[in-house]
Amino acid sequence: MEELSLFYRLIFAGFLGGLIGLEREFRAKDAGLRTHFFVAVGSALFMVISLFGFTDALNQITAVAVDVANPPRYQADVTRVASQIVTGIGFLGAGAIIVNKRGFVIGLTTAAGIWLTSAIGVCVGAGFYCLATIATITTLAGFEILRIVSHKICRIKHELDFVINVPDEESVSKALSFLRTQEVEVIKYNLCSSDVGFRVELTLAIPDSPKARDNMYKYLDGHPHIKLISMQ
Repeated sequence: MEELSLFYRLIFAGFLGGLIGLEREFRAKDAGLRTHFFVAVGSALFMVISLFGFTDALNQITAVAVDVANPPRYQADVTRVASQIVTGIGFLGAGAIIVNKRGFVIGLTTAAGIWLTSAIGVCVGAGFYCLATIATITTLAGFEILRIVSHKICRIKHELDFVINVPDEESVSKALSFLRTQEVEVIKYNLCSSDVGFRVELTLAIPDSPKARDNMYKYLDGHPHIKLISMQ
């Protein structure tokens, strides 16, 4: 097979992987455009090498063995490289999964996306263009549609830590009351004395809603008696 046609496979694999990476980049995930692009191209390249990289060498060995009385039989397992891709991507995906300080596991969706992008790259490398395209469209639709469905059903919230300074306990009470009106759940807070009044350490569960987040940030930043020190 001509090398130019194999080159097209790499380009197409990178394009499909890049589409998934763009979606992850838009969602501000750690593994974004470049990561998914490289995973898809690398997987396709390994698959192409597995399928066509050793053909000439096997033909030469077979040609030499023809003159032997009982020539040995040479076989190449083209699935061996693909199986190693699955193992290697498993290690890469494991690096995206972390446990935060509150014991919650994050990064599972990112790891699954990397794993699926690798499978799409293998699919393109093997020449299944339509199947790879359908898999990419399904993946993108799954990211968006399932995210909306899960938010509607489960009302997913993200946890953030805040440190603020307030002049008195009444300001803390008013702030917490306002946050609850924005569907912000106060998981825990620690109040201690400071030079300017009170130092409050808050852990909040914030709805994945731009409106709720904007209202909360504007309130904390614009309140005359609240000084936002840090946010994680």
